[in-house]
Amino acid sequence: MRRSKLEMYIDILRVLARKGPLKLTHIMYKANVNCSVLKEFLDFLTQQNLVEEQIIGKKRTVYAITPQGRKVLTYFRELKVILPIGEEEPTKIPVQLL
Repeated sequence: MRRSKLEMYIDILRVLARKGPLKLTHIMYKANVNCSVLKEFLDFLTQQNLVEEQIIGKKRTVYAITPQGRKVLTYFRELKVILPIGEEEPTKIPVQLL
């Protein structure tokens, strides 16, 4: 089953929250996203101030989740508790005949 963009964004944020800051290739493998898509998603997340790019040493670029990104993860977890969408098939409620 394919993941939606939202699910991929959340997966990237989760990886960075648990393991970050990380290099591009490490995010790619841990979030299971190909390189070109990951670059596009990281650009979007950076523009939204959910991820920040950091330079370590002379040229090493890593990505880290921001406090705003952590808030988004918290809100997403709370939303999943209230609305368990996409986890499993919804239970069918029998229709009662009048």
